[in-house]
Amino acid sequence: MSEISERAREVVKGGYDLHVHSGPDVMKRIGSDLQIATAFKERGLGGYLIKHHYIATGGRAALTREAIPEVKTMGSITLNGAVGGMNALAVEMAARDGISLVWFPTVDAVNEAENRPEFAPGVAPPQWMRLQDELTEQGISKGPVAVVDSDGSILPETVEVIKVIAKNDLILATGHLSCNEIFTVVDEAIAQGVKRIVVTHPEFPTQNISLEDQIRLAERGAMLERCFVTYYTGKYDWMRMLDNVRACGLENSFFASDLGQPKNPSVEDGLAWMADKAFEAGFTDDEVCQLTVINPERLANGAGKYV
Repeated sequence: MSEISERAREVVKGGYDLHVHSGPDVMKRIGSDLQIATAFKERGLGGYLIKHHYIATGGRAALTREAIPEVKTMGSITLNGAVGGMNALAVEMAARDGISLVWFPTVDAVNEAENRPEFAPGVAPPQWMRLQDELTEQGISKGPVAVVDSDGSILPETVEVIKVIAKNDLILATGHLSCNEIFTVVDEAIAQGVKRIVVTHPEFPTQNISLEDQIRLAERGAMLERCFVTYYTGKYDWMRMLDNVRACGLENSFFASDLGQPKNPSVEDGLAWMADKAFEAGFTDDEVCQLTVINPERLANGAGKYV
């Protein structure tokens, strides 16, 4: 990729990256919470959210905010087997620890187990996929975490999780669920009064949500997360994604990096890289600001009740 433009650096100032893999982690990361928060401060970025596939990050976020108050560092929990899957108690305790967002199953999603993609030559599988294989070989994997039953009906434990998310005004992110699971969860979340819903990287191979379904989800009030890593690693075409943003309406999408892997670019550059790609496609400064600053800040502002 070419050098990031000064135009992009300026437009994304104040931006929020709601999908960051910082350390410490069970996988190698490009930088620690403190290192990344420091870099965000130096770039004039507003904040970021710590993503971990196995461990809740509310406490880490609180300590990072204390050390670097200029950057709003936010925590989350991901409902994989390591936290008990669809575990309402784990969500409640994470909420009381100050998280902002709940990811539905990612590495342990039934969809991942059933639809593991074959990556093209030169396209590296995600770090977590290799770790999942290691855990399975060791016999300590909990196996897939279901959110619906065999008929596609939502499970009672999923409903209980959604109720806790609504009660604590957290962001619900759909993780690596299938398209059908996403619609079921989104509809239940709306029925339970969840105000902040994110469809996680809809173009990632195991989601691969059609444009028609993306539009239907946006019409329900869900926000569509467009992650740098998905396109940078060749899993989806940049310009096709930007066309999807246009078709769904700019108010219904936001940019995030999904960065933190050692071989990928620096986390603090993710939003600016995406800004330059959007400029190439004819997006204006105001439109890019909406995708990197306004929309993610609107999502994050006030999410969670305890911090």
